[in-house]
Amino acid sequence: MINLKSKQEISKMEVANRIVAEVLQEVKELIRPGVETLELNARAEEICRRRKVKPAFKGYRGYPKSLCVSINDEIVHGIPSHRCLQVGDLVSMDFGVCYEGYYGDSAITVPVGKISPEAEKLLKVTEEALYAGIAQAKVGNRLTDISHAVQTVVESNGFSVIRDFVGHGIGRNLHEDPQIPNYGPPGQGPKLQAGMTMAIEPMVSAGGWGIRLLEDGWTAVTRDGSLSAHFEHTIAVTEDGALILSRI
Repeated sequence: MINLKSKQEISKMEVANRIVAEVLQEVKELIRPGVETLELNARAEEICRRRKVKPAFKGYRGYPKSLCVSINDEIVHGIPSHRCLQVGDLVSMDFGVCYEGYYGDSAITVPVGKISPEAEKLLKVTEEALYAGIAQAKVGNRLTDISHAVQTVVESNGFSVIRDFVGHGIGRNLHEDPQIPNYGPPGQGPKLQAGMTMAIEPMVSAGGWGIRLLEDGWTAVTRDGSLSAHFEHTIAVTEDGALILSRI
C-alpha cells in the first residue's frame, strides 16, 4: 500500500533529508587518499549526535554501521572498515536519518583524486539518469515512467542498470511501497499522485548488471568486476512536479 503524505509530514521529511544532505556534504569533504572508510562513518555519526537524529541504517536488518561506503566495483552496502582510499577510487556513500519519526535517504558517488575517463563518464551518466527519473515523478505519470527514463539514459551511454536493487517509497518507514526499478517499459505501475514520497536511486555498472555478494553478507559487487556508481535523492510528488527533499 502506498502511503500519501500530508504537507506537514513532507515538511518533517524535508528536515530529515536536509540533514542527510548536510552529512553527505561534510563527509565528502573528508575524501582523500589515505583516509579509512571508518573515519567517514565516525564523522557521519558525530554529526547525527550533534543534530540529535538517529542514523537510519545502523541496526537496520542487522547492518553494523551508520554509513554505507562502497568502493569501485562495490555497488551498495559496503561496510566501513580500516580500508584506506586510494587515488583513482570511486567512493559511493549512502546515508539516512530518522527525524521526529520520518526518514531521509540519499547517496552520492565521489572520485578520489584523478580518475579515469571511463569513471568520469560513469559518474556523469549515473547522476544524469537520477535527474531524468526525477523529471518523470509528476502527477498523472505511471511509476515505470521513472524506471524507463533512468534506463534510457544509462543504456544509451553504453552502461548497465543494476537490476537486483531498486528505489523505494519512504516516509514513516525507511522502505515503503512502491518499489521503483531502474529499468522497464514506460506507462506501467501505479499512477503517481501528489503526496507520494520516494527514494529514486539508480545504481549503474560500467560493465554488465550481474552482481554477487561478498562474504560479509552485505557488500554487493559487480560480478564482472567493473566500476559502479550510485546517486539517490528522496523526493515528494507535488502538483507542481517533483520536490527534491535531500539537497541543501
